[in-house]
Amino acid sequence: MLLKVEHLRVAFKLGGGKVSVPVRDVSFDIPENSRIALVGESGCGKSLSALAIGGLVDRAEISGVVAKAPDTRIAYIFQNPMQSLNPAIKCGKQIEEGRRTAASVAELLASVGLDASAARKYPCQLSGGQQQRVMIAMALAQEPDLLVADEPTTALDVTTQKEVLDLIRQLAAERGMSVLFITHNLGLVAEYSDYVNVMYAGQIVESGPVGKVLVAPRHPYTKGLLAAVPSLSAPKDAPLAGIPGVVPQPDAWPSGCAFHPRCPVATPACSSASFTACPCMK
Repeated sequence: MLLKVEHLRVAFKLGGGKVSVPVRDVSFDIPENSRIALVGESGCGKSLSALAIGGLVDRAEISGVVAKAPDTRIAYIFQNPMQSLNPAIKCGKQIEEGRRTAASVAELLASVGLDASAARKYPCQLSGGQQQRVMIAMALAQEPDLLVADEPTTALDVTTQKEVLDLIRQLAAERGMSVLFITHNLGLVAEYSDYVNVMYAGQIVESGPVGKVLVAPRHPYTKGLLAAVPSLSAPKDAPLAGIPGVVPQPDAWPSGCAFHPRCPVATPACSSASFTACPCMK
């Protein structure tokens, strides 16, 4: 096993003695040479969980177990390259800063489909897709065993989005990397992941092989996410499906099942303090 996460909890102290717990009980495994997805709406704790496993969260109380295989290296591709790249430093210099590999910057750029001239440019001189490829090259410079792709196609058009995701999949296969793919789009998970963990309100609510979860989802939240994926066969004037309400704030999780205020099949037992497991999962 490359990485094993057990009962991960991330908490922040707020003013007035309040505590915010955006990640409260997360467990998942990442085997070698695997493609694992972490799916859920914004505010569910996906990105924070991924940052916590790499020790990248400051001023937080972190508990649980993050067990890594010896010498495991983790690299990140963040969701907005324009904010993640330093606008005042040329791209080649940024790739060099964290380089562990003997490969040259030109070789790393070539591996992500960019000309060597990109090294002499500032991020603002590149398109969004090119900036994301620079981010991927920076990650590859670390020779990672695990690549965390956190919403890697945010703000990219559909064509560029597919190119970037295909590139990540190809590089992972060539280099024997595992990929933790963080997204809110279950439609992408079907093509780019083998195993999926559905996350809501700081917890994993459903997990399993992608084919099984997408074909026969059990949790109402997973069903809601699937229903929200646009269908090409739907009439042009058909309204887009959605999940009513919003993800609750992490300092005010509802009692019982956190999804019950938005759940179309909730019963009084779902909001009970004695709630232990969603009856839909039995």
